[in-house]
Amino acid sequence: MSGLLGLDWGTSSLRAYWLDGQGAIRETRARPWGIRQLPDGGFDAALADITHGWPPLPRLACGMVGSRNGWLEAPYLKLPADTAQLAATLVSVRAADGLPVHIVPGLREPRGPDVMRGEETQLVGALALQPTLARQSTWLLPGTHCKWVNVSDGGVTDFCTLMTGELYTLLLQHSILGAAIGDAVADEAAFARGVIAARDSGAAGAFSRLFSARALMLDGALAASSVPDYLSGLLLGEELRSVVAGQRYRLDGPVQVIGDAALCARYRTAAHHFGISVVEPLADAAAHGLWQIALSRGLVGNGSTTHRALPSC
Repeated sequence: MSGLLGLDWGTSSLRAYWLDGQGAIRETRARPWGIRQLPDGGFDAALADITHGWPPLPRLACGMVGSRNGWLEAPYLKLPADTAQLAATLVSVRAADGLPVHIVPGLREPRGPDVMRGEETQLVGALALQPTLARQSTWLLPGTHCKWVNVSDGGVTDFCTLMTGELYTLLLQHSILGAAIGDAVADEAAFARGVIAARDSGAAGAFSRLFSARALMLDGALAASSVPDYLSGLLLGEELRSVVAGQRYRLDGPVQVIGDAALCARYRTAAHHFGISVVEPLADAAAHGLWQIALSRGLVGNGSTTHRALPSC
């Protein structure tokens, strides 16, 4: 049997894909076993559980599993980088069952410096799904650490990380802005108000407006339950304001997006206030990226099920 077992292994979760010989997804499984909360038995136990009952196909993983705190560190690849370069620099670790798990390296932007792990594989998959975007496109990958990416001539040429999601959590849970707000209630108007406040903050930026989340509540102009949405809008708006001001990414055409549908929808709503078009997100980009990298490396294709050991670092 030909095919691939793909692993998208991050900090807080693990997702596994069984792909057939043509790269189509036969089955998907998920576990809350990121590299920070593994089950008893560690990486080997997590791998055995999530792939139980699946055939012994080549295994390829991306994400934080290849970080310094992961199963085996896969050194970052400097930009610019494309599918072939990622495939050429895979590393492998031998699992308890005696077969290798191959790991995709992350990418490093030396001018930042900045790094990514996992997003590079999503981008590979997305470009395979939409090859017309390989020549030139701008990508947004929302999350705890949001990525903005430039793609040119089939490879990643530039990217930056904005810690919008993590800042939101920290401010809401560990600052006075989240004090005494009670249960949050979805408030689209409050979200839009926050986005617009950031957009119109000028050179001072939205950090000069953060305390307004509390001041508006104390004035009775913002319900306590609406503070989370207002703060979310303020931070997403600041991210977009800084991207526009930095002129680092082309925003005159549609921005491509990969990520959770609900979060992507919030970015699309916020971007509207900046006159930026954000398209609907792509699904299963990581799985398709893993397949493309495996194909480029020769781990799959021509019906082969050979487990070839790759260099370890």
